[in-house]
Amino acid sequence: MGFLPVAAPGTLVEGEIDYRLARQSVLRRYRAGELSEHDLCDAHPELIRAAVEYSTSTSDACPVCETGRLVLVSYVFGPRLPSHGRCVNSTSELDRIRKRKGTFTCYVVEVCAGCRWNHLRRAYVL
Repeated sequence: MGFLPVAAPGTLVEGEIDYRLARQSVLRRYRAGELSEHDLCDAHPELIRAAVEYSTSTSDACPVCETGRLVLVSYVFGPRLPSHGRCVNSTSELDRIRKRKGTFTCYVVEVCAGCRWNHLRRAYVL
C-alpha cells in the first residue's frame, strides 16, 4: 500500500511529496551496478506516448542515458475523472480542475522518451 497525499476529513493539506531521495537512491544503486538499465528504463508505452505528445519540457539531461532530455508528464486523479487519471500539461488545465468540487491529486513523472527512464518526481494535492 502506497502513501497517498490525501487529507483527513475536515482538514486542509498544503504541501507536496518530493521523491528526490528515492530517485537518488535508485540512481546510486544503478551506478553501483546493483540495477541494470533494463530495470530502470521500463516506461509503459502509454507513458512514452504522453511524454512525446503531451508533456512539459525541461533542460535536465536524462540521468541514465545522459543524451536525452527529460520531460514532465502530469496526471491528475480525483472525483469525476477517468480511473486512469487525466493527463494535463498546462496550469490553465490544472486551474480548471482545481475549481471543481472534491480533492484532486497531481502526480508529476519525469520521462526520457529515448531510453524509457521514468520516475515519480512529486505528488501534491490541488
